[in-house]
Amino acid sequence: MPLSDQKKNPPCKHLLIFILSQLVTAFCLFLYLRPSRDPGPEAWAGNPSSVIVQPGNNSTAPEAGSELTILLWTWPFGQRVALQKCSELFGIRDCHITANRSWYHKANAVIVHHRDVCFSPKKLPQAPRPPSQHWIWFNLESPSHSPNLNFMDNLFNLTMSYRRDSDIFTPYGWLEVLSQPQNFSIPAKSKLVAWAVSNWNPASHRVQYYEELKKYLHVDIYGSHHMSLPRDKHFSILSQYKFYLAFENSLHEDYITEKLWNNALGSGAVPVVCGPPRKNYERFLPSDAFIHIDDFPNAQGLAQYLQELDKDPARYQRYFQWRTWLKPSERSSWTVHFCKACRALQMTETYQTRPGLAKWFR
Repeated sequence: MPLSDQKKNPPCKHLLIFILSQLVTAFCLFLYLRPSRDPGPEAWAGNPSSVIVQPGNNSTAPEAGSELTILLWTWPFGQRVALQKCSELFGIRDCHITANRSWYHKANAVIVHHRDVCFSPKKLPQAPRPPSQHWIWFNLESPSHSPNLNFMDNLFNLTMSYRRDSDIFTPYGWLEVLSQPQNFSIPAKSKLVAWAVSNWNPASHRVQYYEELKKYLHVDIYGSHHMSLPRDKHFSILSQYKFYLAFENSLHEDYITEKLWNNALGSGAVPVVCGPPRKNYERFLPSDAFIHIDDFPNAQGLAQYLQELDKDPARYQRYFQWRTWLKPSERSSWTVHFCKACRALQMTETYQTRPGLAKWFR
Protein backbone atom coordinates (compact mmCIF):
# COMPACT_ATOMS: atom_id res chain seq x y z
CA MET A 1 0.00 0.00 0.00
CA PRO A 2 1.48 3.45 -0.89
CA LEU A 3 2.75 5.79 1.76
CA SER A 4 0.06 8.32 0.89
CA ASP A 5 -2.61 5.89 2.08
CA GLN A 6 -0.98 5.17 5.43
CA LYS A 7 -1.22 8.63 6.99
CA LYS A 8 -2.60 8.76 10.47
CA ASN A 9 -2.99 12.52 10.93
CA PRO A 10 -6.35 14.10 10.10
CA PRO A 11 -6.21 15.18 6.43
CA CYS A 12 -7.15 18.84 6.97
CA LYS A 13 -4.65 19.37 9.79
CA HIS A 14 -1.94 17.63 7.81
CA LEU A 15 -2.64 19.76 4.72
CA LEU A 16 -2.57 23.02 6.69
CA ILE A 17 0.79 22.17 8.27
CA PHE A 18 2.12 21.22 4.83
CA ILE A 19 1.10 24.52 3.25
CA LEU A 20 2.42 26.66 6.10
CA SER A 21 5.79 24.90 6.06
CA GLN A 22 6.09 25.34 2.29
CA LEU A 23 5.27 29.04 2.42
CA VAL A 24 7.88 29.69 5.14
CA THR A 25 10.53 27.76 3.23
CA ALA A 26 9.49 29.44 0.00
CA PHE A 27 9.79 32.93 1.46
CA CYS A 28 13.28 32.26 2.81
CA LEU A 29 14.44 30.82 -0.48
CA PHE A 30 12.94 33.73 -2.38
CA LEU A 31 14.96 36.23 -0.34
CA TYR A 32 18.10 34.17 -0.80
CA LEU A 33 17.77 33.54 -4.54
CA ARG A 34 16.29 36.82 -5.74
CA PRO A 35 19.52 38.67 -6.70
CA SER A 36 20.81 35.99 -9.08
CA ARG A 37 17.94 33.89 -10.41
CA ASP A 38 14.54 34.23 -11.98
CA PRO A 39 12.62 35.38 -8.87
CA GLY A 40 9.18 34.04 -9.69
CA PRO A 41 7.29 32.44 -6.81
CA GLU A 42 7.03 29.23 -8.79
CA ALA A 43 10.83 28.95 -8.64
CA TRP A 44 10.78 28.25 -4.92
CA ALA A 45 11.89 24.65 -5.35
CA GLY A 46 15.51 25.00 -4.32
CA ASN A 47 14.93 22.92 -1.21
CA PRO A 48 13.88 19.29 -1.72
CA SER A 49 11.29 19.78 1.02
CA SER A 50 9.60 22.61 -0.88
CA VAL A 51 6.71 22.11 -3.23
CA ILE A 52 6.46 24.59 -6.08
CA VAL A 53 3.60 26.92 -5.24
CA GLN A 54 2.49 30.37 -6.24
CA PRO A 55 0.48 32.57 -3.84
CA GLY A 56 -1.33 34.46 -6.57
CA ASN A 57 -0.36 37.18 -9.04
CA ASN A 58 1.16 39.68 -6.63
CA SER A 59 4.64 40.24 -8.08
CA THR A 60 6.19 43.63 -7.36
CA ALA A 61 6.87 45.53 -10.55
CA PRO A 62 10.50 46.65 -11.01
CA GLU A 63 11.43 50.30 -11.25
CA ALA A 64 10.50 52.14 -14.39
CA GLY A 65 12.98 52.12 -17.25
CA SER A 66 13.33 51.62 -20.97
CA GLU A 67 11.36 48.79 -22.53
CA LEU A 68 13.37 45.65 -23.26
CA THR A 69 13.05 43.98 -26.63
CA ILE A 70 12.95 40.17 -26.86
CA LEU A 71 13.22 38.57 -30.28
CA LEU A 72 11.66 35.16 -30.80
CA TRP A 73 14.03 33.66 -33.34
CA THR A 74 11.27 31.22 -34.28
CA TRP A 75 7.77 30.60 -33.06
CA PRO A 76 8.08 27.34 -31.07
CA PHE A 77 7.25 24.47 -33.44
CA GLY A 78 6.04 27.13 -35.88
CA GLN A 79 2.99 27.81 -33.71
CA ARG A 80 2.08 31.49 -33.86
CA VAL A 81 0.17 32.67 -30.80
CA ALA A 82 -1.47 35.87 -29.66
CA LEU A 83 0.84 37.49 -27.13
CA GLN A 84 -0.47 38.76 -23.81
CA LYS A 85 1.01 41.66 -21.87
CA CYS A 86 3.54 40.64 -19.23
CA SER A 87 2.15 43.36 -16.97
CA GLU A 88 -1.16 41.51 -16.94
CA LEU A 89 0.40 38.09 -16.34
CA PHE A 90 3.03 38.92 -13.73
CA GLY A 91 2.54 42.56 -12.74
CA ILE A 92 5.89 43.57 -14.27
CA ARG A 93 6.98 46.16 -16.81
CA ASP A 94 6.12 45.02 -20.33
CA CYS A 95 8.73 43.89 -22.81
CA HIS A 96 8.51 44.32 -26.55
CA ILE A 97 8.25 40.70 -27.70
CA THR A 98 8.46 40.15 -31.45
CA ALA A 99 9.21 37.45 -34.01
CA ASN A 100 10.29 40.03 -36.62
CA ARG A 101 13.96 39.32 -37.28
CA SER A 102 14.57 42.87 -38.46
CA TRP A 103 14.77 43.67 -34.73
CA TYR A 104 17.80 41.40 -34.28
CA HIS A 105 20.41 44.18 -33.98
CA LYS A 106 18.23 46.12 -31.51
CA ALA A 107 17.05 43.20 -29.36
CA ASN A 108 18.23 42.90 -25.77
CA ALA A 109 17.69 39.15 -25.93
CA VAL A 110 16.98 36.43 -28.46
CA ILE A 111 14.99 33.35 -27.45
CA VAL A 112 16.10 30.33 -29.46
CA HIS A 113 13.78 27.31 -29.29
CA HIS A 114 15.96 24.21 -29.45
CA ARG A 115 13.76 21.94 -31.57
CA ASP A 116 13.49 24.58 -34.30
CA VAL A 117 17.25 25.02 -34.78
CA CYS A 118 18.85 21.78 -33.58
CA PHE A 119 19.20 20.08 -36.97
CA SER A 120 21.63 22.62 -38.40
CA PRO A 121 23.87 25.37 -36.96
CA LYS A 122 22.82 27.47 -39.95
CA LYS A 123 19.35 27.79 -38.39
CA LEU A 124 20.89 29.88 -35.60
CA PRO A 125 21.40 33.63 -36.02
CA GLN A 126 24.29 34.09 -38.44
CA ALA A 127 24.88 37.83 -38.04
CA PRO A 128 27.38 39.01 -35.41
CA ARG A 129 25.84 39.26 -31.96
CA PRO A 130 25.35 42.85 -30.77
CA PRO A 131 27.28 43.74 -27.57
CA SER A 132 25.58 42.51 -24.37
CA GLN A 133 22.73 40.83 -26.25
CA HIS A 134 21.53 37.73 -24.39
CA TRP A 135 20.88 34.50 -26.21
CA ILE A 136 18.37 32.37 -24.31
CA TRP A 137 18.30 28.62 -24.94
CA PHE A 138 14.66 27.54 -24.63
CA ASN A 139 13.68 23.88 -24.45
CA LEU A 140 10.78 21.97 -22.88
CA GLU A 141 11.70 18.57 -24.34
CA SER A 142 13.57 15.96 -22.31
CA PRO A 143 17.24 15.12 -23.03
CA SER A 144 16.05 11.95 -24.77
CA HIS A 145 14.25 14.11 -27.34
CA SER A 146 16.76 16.97 -27.61
CA PRO A 147 19.20 16.04 -30.39
CA ASN A 148 22.44 17.76 -31.36
CA LEU A 149 23.10 19.53 -28.09
CA ASN A 150 26.85 19.66 -28.65
CA PHE A 151 26.87 22.55 -31.11
CA MET A 152 24.91 24.62 -28.55
CA ASP A 153 27.96 24.92 -26.27
CA ASN A 154 29.59 28.36 -25.83
CA LEU A 155 26.72 30.14 -27.57
CA PHE A 156 24.06 30.87 -24.97
CA ASN A 157 23.99 33.14 -21.94
CA LEU A 158 20.83 31.89 -20.22
CA THR A 159 18.94 28.60 -20.08
CA MET A 160 15.15 28.42 -19.99
CA SER A 161 13.57 25.02 -19.42
CA TYR A 162 11.46 22.83 -17.11
CA ARG A 163 14.58 22.04 -15.06
CA ARG A 164 14.57 23.73 -11.65
CA ASP A 165 18.27 24.61 -12.01
CA SER A 166 17.66 26.59 -15.22
CA ASP A 167 18.41 30.31 -15.19
CA ILE A 168 14.77 30.86 -16.15
CA PHE A 169 12.57 28.15 -14.66
CA THR A 170 9.58 27.39 -16.91
CA PRO A 171 7.84 24.22 -15.70
CA TYR A 172 4.87 22.68 -17.46
CA GLY A 173 2.74 23.57 -14.45
CA TRP A 174 2.72 24.59 -10.82
CA LEU A 175 0.35 25.04 -7.90
CA GLU A 176 -1.13 28.27 -6.68
CA VAL A 177 -2.11 28.94 -3.06
CA LEU A 178 -5.71 30.06 -2.69
CA SER A 179 -6.52 33.16 -0.67
CA GLN A 180 -9.27 31.23 1.11
CA PRO A 181 -10.25 27.56 1.33
CA GLN A 182 -12.48 26.12 -1.35
CA ASN A 183 -14.86 23.18 -1.43
CA PHE A 184 -13.58 21.34 -4.47
CA SER A 185 -16.26 19.29 -6.20
CA ILE A 186 -14.94 16.05 -7.64
CA PRO A 187 -16.37 15.60 -11.16
CA ALA A 188 -18.90 12.80 -11.51
CA LYS A 189 -17.05 9.55 -12.25
CA SER A 190 -18.46 6.66 -14.27
CA LYS A 191 -15.24 5.08 -15.53
CA LEU A 192 -12.00 3.89 -13.95
CA VAL A 193 -8.73 4.48 -15.86
CA ALA A 194 -7.83 6.45 -18.99
CA TRP A 195 -4.62 7.08 -20.90
CA ALA A 196 -4.08 9.40 -23.88
CA VAL A 197 -0.91 8.60 -25.82
CA SER A 198 0.22 9.83 -29.23
CA ASN A 199 3.64 8.20 -29.50
CA TRP A 200 3.14 4.45 -29.14
CA ASN A 201 6.57 2.88 -28.82
CA PRO A 202 6.38 -0.83 -27.87
CA ALA A 203 9.96 -0.72 -26.59
CA SER A 204 9.33 2.17 -24.19
CA HIS A 205 9.09 1.66 -20.45
CA ARG A 206 5.59 3.12 -20.26
CA VAL A 207 4.12 0.86 -22.96
CA GLN A 208 5.78 -2.22 -21.48
CA TYR A 209 4.35 -1.33 -18.06
CA TYR A 210 0.90 -0.89 -19.59
CA GLU A 211 1.14 -4.29 -21.32
CA GLU A 212 1.60 -5.85 -17.88
CA LEU A 213 -1.04 -3.66 -16.22
CA LYS A 214 -3.76 -4.54 -18.72
CA LYS A 215 -3.59 -8.17 -17.61
CA TYR A 216 -5.21 -7.11 -14.33
CA LEU A 217 -7.03 -3.86 -15.12
CA HIS A 218 -8.92 -2.42 -18.09
CA VAL A 219 -7.59 0.92 -19.36
CA ASP A 220 -9.35 3.07 -21.97
CA ILE A 221 -6.69 4.37 -24.37
CA TYR A 222 -7.09 7.52 -26.46
CA GLY A 223 -4.88 8.97 -29.18
CA SER A 224 -3.29 7.81 -32.41
CA HIS A 225 -4.56 4.36 -33.47
CA HIS A 226 -6.83 4.30 -30.40
CA MET A 227 -10.08 6.01 -29.37
CA SER A 228 -10.59 9.57 -30.56
CA LEU A 229 -10.14 12.44 -28.10
CA PRO A 230 -11.43 15.61 -29.80
CA ARG A 231 -9.79 18.80 -28.54
CA ASP A 232 -13.13 20.41 -27.68
CA LYS A 233 -14.15 17.36 -25.61
CA HIS A 234 -10.77 16.66 -24.04
CA PHE A 235 -11.61 17.56 -20.45
CA SER A 236 -15.24 16.45 -20.51
CA ILE A 237 -14.16 12.96 -21.57
CA LEU A 238 -11.21 12.56 -19.20
CA SER A 239 -13.13 13.98 -16.24
CA GLN A 240 -15.33 10.88 -16.29
CA TYR A 241 -12.40 8.76 -15.12
CA LYS A 242 -11.23 8.29 -11.56
CA PHE A 243 -7.60 7.80 -12.59
CA TYR A 244 -5.40 8.96 -15.43
CA LEU A 245 -2.09 7.36 -16.45
CA ALA A 246 0.31 10.31 -16.58
CA PHE A 247 3.14 8.26 -18.09
CA GLU A 248 6.08 10.32 -19.40
CA ASN A 249 7.78 9.35 -22.65
CA SER A 250 11.19 9.39 -20.96
CA LEU A 251 12.49 9.46 -17.41
CA HIS A 252 14.48 12.56 -16.43
CA GLU A 253 14.74 14.84 -13.41
CA ASP A 254 11.93 17.44 -13.25
CA TYR A 255 10.44 16.19 -16.53
CA ILE A 256 6.79 16.32 -15.43
CA THR A 257 4.63 17.44 -18.32
CA GLU A 258 1.12 18.36 -19.37
CA LYS A 259 0.24 14.68 -18.99
CA LEU A 260 0.00 15.35 -15.26
CA TRP A 261 -0.88 19.05 -15.16
CA ASN A 262 -3.50 19.19 -17.92
CA ASN A 263 -4.73 15.68 -18.67
CA ALA A 264 -4.95 14.48 -15.06
CA LEU A 265 -5.22 17.43 -12.67
CA GLY A 266 -6.93 19.67 -15.21
CA SER A 267 -9.71 17.11 -15.71
CA GLY A 268 -10.11 16.29 -12.01
CA ALA A 269 -8.67 12.76 -12.23
CA VAL A 270 -6.11 11.30 -9.83
CA PRO A 271 -2.79 11.01 -11.69
CA VAL A 272 -1.01 7.66 -11.72
CA VAL A 273 2.51 8.70 -12.64
CA CYS A 274 5.44 7.05 -14.37
CA GLY A 275 8.43 9.36 -14.56
CA PRO A 276 11.16 10.53 -12.21
CA PRO A 277 11.20 9.19 -8.61
CA ARG A 278 8.43 10.06 -6.15
CA LYS A 279 10.66 12.54 -4.30
CA ASN A 280 11.01 14.54 -7.49
CA TYR A 281 7.21 14.72 -7.93
CA GLU A 282 6.87 15.83 -4.30
CA ARG A 283 8.80 18.99 -5.15
CA PHE A 284 5.86 19.92 -7.38
CA LEU A 285 2.89 18.30 -5.60
CA PRO A 286 1.75 17.21 -2.13
CA SER A 287 2.55 13.54 -1.55
CA ASP A 288 -1.15 12.57 -1.49
CA ALA A 289 -2.05 14.28 -4.77
CA PHE A 290 -0.85 11.42 -6.97
CA ILE A 291 -0.07 7.71 -7.12
CA HIS A 292 3.39 6.60 -8.28
CA ILE A 293 3.91 3.23 -9.94
CA ASP A 294 7.06 2.85 -7.83
CA ASP A 295 4.83 2.64 -4.75
CA PHE A 296 4.04 -0.94 -5.79
CA PRO A 297 6.21 -4.01 -6.39
CA ASN A 298 4.59 -4.63 -9.78
CA ALA A 299 1.71 -3.72 -12.08
CA GLN A 300 -0.55 -6.27 -10.43
CA GLY A 301 -0.12 -4.49 -7.09
CA LEU A 302 -1.06 -1.15 -8.68
CA ALA A 303 -4.12 -2.66 -10.34
CA GLN A 304 -5.29 -4.13 -7.06
CA TYR A 305 -4.87 -0.79 -5.27
CA LEU A 306 -6.85 1.15 -7.89
CA GLN A 307 -9.64 -1.41 -7.68
CA GLU A 308 -9.69 -1.03 -3.90
CA LEU A 309 -9.97 2.77 -4.18
CA ASP A 310 -12.76 2.36 -6.71
CA LYS A 311 -14.81 0.57 -4.06
CA ASP A 312 -13.90 2.92 -1.18
CA PRO A 313 -15.08 6.52 -1.81
CA ALA A 314 -13.58 7.84 1.44
CA ARG A 315 -10.09 6.64 0.58
CA TYR A 316 -10.41 7.89 -2.99
CA GLN A 317 -11.45 11.36 -1.84
CA ARG A 318 -8.24 11.72 0.19
CA TYR A 319 -6.44 12.38 -3.09
CA PHE A 320 -8.38 15.64 -3.37
CA GLN A 321 -7.84 17.02 0.15
CA TRP A 322 -4.94 19.21 -1.05
CA ARG A 323 -7.33 21.13 -3.30
CA THR A 324 -8.80 22.85 -0.26
CA TRP A 325 -5.90 25.33 -0.32
CA LEU A 326 -4.10 24.68 -3.61
CA LYS A 327 -5.03 24.62 -7.27
CA PRO A 328 -3.13 23.92 -10.51
CA SER A 329 -2.25 27.09 -12.38
CA GLU A 330 -4.33 27.80 -15.45
CA ARG A 331 -1.76 30.19 -16.92
CA SER A 332 0.11 27.72 -19.10
CA SER A 333 0.94 29.20 -22.51
CA TRP A 334 3.88 30.19 -24.67
CA THR A 335 3.37 33.79 -23.56
CA VAL A 336 3.88 32.79 -19.92
CA HIS A 337 7.31 31.40 -20.83
CA PHE A 338 8.24 34.50 -22.83
CA CYS A 339 7.15 36.79 -19.98
CA LYS A 340 9.25 34.81 -17.51
CA ALA A 341 12.21 35.63 -19.73
CA CYS A 342 11.11 39.27 -19.70
CA ARG A 343 10.97 39.25 -15.90
CA ALA A 344 14.36 37.57 -15.57
CA LEU A 345 16.04 40.11 -17.86
CA GLN A 346 14.58 42.96 -15.83
CA MET A 347 15.79 41.46 -12.56
CA THR A 348 19.36 40.51 -13.44
CA GLU A 349 22.39 42.11 -15.00
CA THR A 350 24.27 38.83 -15.28
CA TYR A 351 25.95 38.22 -18.62
CA GLN A 352 27.68 34.88 -18.91
CA THR A 353 28.39 32.18 -21.45
CA ARG A 354 27.23 28.60 -21.00
CA PRO A 355 30.28 26.57 -22.09
CA GLY A 356 28.87 23.09 -21.32
CA LEU A 357 25.16 23.31 -22.05
CA ALA A 358 25.08 19.78 -23.52
CA LYS A 359 26.73 18.25 -20.47
CA TRP A 360 24.53 20.20 -18.07
CA PHE A 361 21.24 19.26 -19.72
CA ARG A 362 22.03 15.59 -20.11
